[in-house]
Amino acid sequence: MKNRFLYGILVAALSFNLLAGFQIYVYSADAADADNPETSLAMFTQVMEMIRQDYVDSEKVSYEKLINAALRGMVSTLDPHSEFMDPSKFNELRDDTEGRFGGLGIVVSMKARDNVLTVVAPMEDTPGYRAGILAGDKIIRIDGQSTEDFSLSDAVTLLRGLPGTEVTITIMRDTLEEPKDITVERARIEVTTVKDINGRSISADKSFPLDEDKIGYVRITQFGEKTDADLDVALERLKKQGMKSLVLDLRSNPGGLLDQAVAVCENFIPRDDLILTTEGRRPSQVSRYLSRGSNNGKHTDIKIAILVNGGSASASEIVAGCLQDATAEGSCDAIVVGETTFGKGSVQSILPLEGGGALRLTTAKYYTPSHKVIHEKGIEPDIEVALTREQSEALFWKRQTGGLNSLDDEAMRDRLAKAKDAQLERAKDMLKGISLLLNREPEETENIAVKTDVLETAPKKEEAASAPDQQ
Repeated sequence: MKNRFLYGILVAALSFNLLAGFQIYVYSADAADADNPETSLAMFTQVMEMIRQDYVDSEKVSYEKLINAALRGMVSTLDPHSEFMDPSKFNELRDDTEGRFGGLGIVVSMKARDNVLTVVAPMEDTPGYRAGILAGDKIIRIDGQSTEDFSLSDAVTLLRGLPGTEVTITIMRDTLEEPKDITVERARIEVTTVKDINGRSISADKSFPLDEDKIGYVRITQFGEKTDADLDVALERLKKQGMKSLVLDLRSNPGGLLDQAVAVCENFIPRDDLILTTEGRRPSQVSRYLSRGSNNGKHTDIKIAILVNGGSASASEIVAGCLQDATAEGSCDAIVVGETTFGKGSVQSILPLEGGGALRLTTAKYYTPSHKVIHEKGIEPDIEVALTREQSEALFWKRQTGGLNSLDDEAMRDRLAKAKDAQLERAKDMLKGISLLLNREPEETENIAVKTDVLETAPKKEEAASAPDQQ
């Protein structure tokens, strides 16, 4: 009786396993059928032939045009940065990277949440910057054409052109009641990427001065081929003057060359520290970038405040994220001040195709050393400080060639002259406070700690004393 009972349990268990296995097989087979390439390709071919036979305009239905259009549509559904390029567009891309075309000097992107063509940041000393285009501006028309259904590539194609030619863009921004047309003359874009508090580069006399508190200031406008070399010169000048701490301003920095972002990080962290990783679906798309450059750890003794805002993107986010994480690990002394950054942290690979075209495909994403994803998230500051609209306008005009004096409106010039850079002031106050604490004698520091404890407990005593009155 006992054996028959055990056999019954065994048969029941086997039957259950067989039934579960059969259901899994059926589910897998259905899933395979749903994603069957033969079925999908047969439908694609059927639709293409129907179009070729019955569409009213026969000149629009060549195989080449239909297949290219299908490829563009397929890739455009992935993300704003992936793109199928036919041979002519691929040639344009190569010409552009070789410097044969002019531009406005603005970095644009498609905001993932609303798919609107948006200015990440204007590059300083460029036509777009001088025309008053601001980070966050939404471009709704280019030369009268609506950008509503544009891909990022379509927009870039219309914005660039021969130096000396003009393009009119229509923008919207939060402070405008109606769209505004801005006409800009294209030019070859060559910018100085490392500047001092007065907007001067290393080539200028008396550039990169210290303030009265021995706090240095360096602004990186974007990451170009000479950024690391120029930064090194600027830091050496500041150190010779006795710099105690540094403000590294990455606000409205749209990014640039990855290797330069890595090289900038190497100045402030020890050798073999992780700077970032790029990760994709394939093992070959996983890369680790470690600190191993010639300036490795050269300035690890500097306390740094890093300024960021919504126009800080890509390479500038890599620097901010790396130094923020390195500080958490104790190998750097940096704090990030300002506003959450843009969130552009993906890697695009150019994959040539037969026939002369190419595929620009997002193949990986950037991750900070602590494995925080940058893409569509951005870097959150350690200390959040937002600028008012007036403060943002003042900062923009002060960075223009000629500063506020370039404004014709005298009343506006006087008003903006009074606006403070709250982010910079907060960063300097923080660095000054740290410097004062570190320069005190141990006994004084201990007294400060005691006083701080007393202040922290005082409000609790007041609350307890006033409690009965609140009944």
